[in-house]
Amino acid sequence: MSKALLGCIADDFTGATDLANNLVRTGFRVVQTIGIPDGPLNADADAVVVSLKSRTIPAADAVTQSLAALAWLQSQGAGQIYFKYCSTFDSTAQGNIGPVTDALMDALGTDFTIACPAFPENARTIFKGYLFVGDELLHESGMRNHPLTPMTDSNLVRVLQAQTQRRVGLIDYCTVAQGADAITQRIAALKAAGVSMAVTDAVSNDDLRSMGPALAALPLITAGSGVAIGLTPAQRERSQGDAATLPAAQGLRAIVSGSCSTATNGQVAAFIASGGAAFAVNPMQLAQGEDVASNALAWSKEHLLAGPVLIYATAEPDAVRAVQAELGVERAGQLVEQALAAVTCGLVQQGVRQLIVAGGETSGACVQALDIKRLRIGPQIAPGVPWCHAPSPHAPQNGQYMEGLHLALKSGNFGASDFFITAFDVLK
Repeated sequence: MSKALLGCIADDFTGATDLANNLVRTGFRVVQTIGIPDGPLNADADAVVVSLKSRTIPAADAVTQSLAALAWLQSQGAGQIYFKYCSTFDSTAQGNIGPVTDALMDALGTDFTIACPAFPENARTIFKGYLFVGDELLHESGMRNHPLTPMTDSNLVRVLQAQTQRRVGLIDYCTVAQGADAITQRIAALKAAGVSMAVTDAVSNDDLRSMGPALAALPLITAGSGVAIGLTPAQRERSQGDAATLPAAQGLRAIVSGSCSTATNGQVAAFIASGGAAFAVNPMQLAQGEDVASNALAWSKEHLLAGPVLIYATAEPDAVRAVQAELGVERAGQLVEQALAAVTCGLVQQGVRQLIVAGGETSGACVQALDIKRLRIGPQIAPGVPWCHAPSPHAPQNGQYMEGLHLALKSGNFGASDFFITAFDVLK
């Protein structure tokens, strides 16, 4: 493979495709790996995104996995490292964003990095260090009800400072609006003052583009996927051809949804209202030992030929809290993930070759169950969500993917209400 311009570490699988999508939009040829490969990548790419499932695991484990990903990326020739987390800065007071950033900075021997989860195209903006979701502050949005990482503070400087011993500062909008030179000068001033991490404001794609030249010399960038839009022209000029081309779509279509975000609840409701065939997975039935996965697959076998089917555990916040109170947060999550992973494998066995999976934790469980090792990134469905292609184990190794699975891993918070209805049209 060619030396990768960017070595990227993503803390969940939907976040990885989100980042890869924005890199492809800039013209990069991107390969996304599922986990850390055992050997060389052996693919021609301008950027490599290593997908981890480390967002909500213990911080020490997240650090260990991230450092292993860093070591592999460096062995492939990666120069700059991009640590990608969610555009809603999903984390707790214990991490994992701060501890992973600390560990990567130590390993790279760098004394400064930024933190910028802004993604204006998906209505994630930062102003004066405060993160907004649409017109709402983060802590007033649906993220306050997240079952694993409820976000109750919108001040990212404060949130990040609780997770690190390094000093956290701010590059505010007044600086960003003045362009790359002003950002560079602000970085120098913060470093001189002993600041090691700086939350960076951004309210538009122009702000992200202003950052690119100022960040080019940083060994480490930590951000959501939006900052990728601002990569420097020199980086973009390295890419060649149509980065988003995928093989022709074939096979049956299905959606598996485990996210309980406000956006995904709306997408499930819209799909059902449009007349789509849907099967609800009940966590309490799983806890009682019922073989819900087999029931779902028996149902899907009868409906797949008529059009896309939806199998979902998506529920409103009150229902989620009731289940968690009864079963415990960890057990409830594991039961649903295991069931949906089994359903996903069964759907593929039934002939599904176009598959949407909604939710970061759900996507991680399903992709691992399918034993997918690599994804090729294709066209964008919605900001932050591309179609990808996973080659079959017997596909030729010359880049000509003959068979396999078209896969969209959707972050729970992304996409319009009609996402499940229109996403398959992109493959036609």
